[in-house]
Amino acid sequence: MYRDIVKPLADFSAAMVLLILFSPLLLIVFLMLVFANLGSPFFLQKRPGKDERIFTIVKFKTMNDRKDEQGNLLPDEQRLTPVGKFVRKTSLDELPQLFNVLIGDMSLVGPRPLVVRYLNRYNAFQKRRHEVKPGITGLAQVKGRNAISWEEKFNYDVWYVDHLTFWEDLKILWLTVLKVVKSEGISSDTSATMEEFMG
Repeated sequence: MYRDIVKPLADFSAAMVLLILFSPLLLIVFLMLVFANLGSPFFLQKRPGKDERIFTIVKFKTMNDRKDEQGNLLPDEQRLTPVGKFVRKTSLDELPQLFNVLIGDMSLVGPRPLVVRYLNRYNAFQKRRHEVKPGITGLAQVKGRNAISWEEKFNYDVWYVDHLTFWEDLKILWLTVLKVVKSEGISSDTSATMEEFMG
């Protein structure tokens, strides 16, 4: 009952309230990124959701589009602006995903939605992360975010799928607040974000 009825209703209600409460902050970050990026402050990308259904995720864009002489994007760490670094460190870049929650593509808590190209790289166990809606935050995020291995991430994702309860969601939300305050696990050991998952 919680997974199919209570959780979706709670997600919708919470997303509506949070969007209203954070609307002044969203506007400030929007304006800061317009100037920092010299363009759009939003990052839009196709991601697989529940049952691998593709949707468009919306986040604040923390990197510019600078390219090298061959027209290739520069490495992440060279495109991450000072404003973008602050927005990412404080997890403000995740706030626009409340719109994804509002329309039902995402949940507040669930496995993080990864890129579409990873779909054919998952094994049967890893694919189970798509049995529930993806979340703005999740168990893997509070256990280490980008500072843990892909194997650990997927183990946490599938554990969550099998143990999804109201109390587990509440615990993850509380731990997320603590992680944001401490700014832990933002980068991996070798990258400004997270290394490519190769399967």
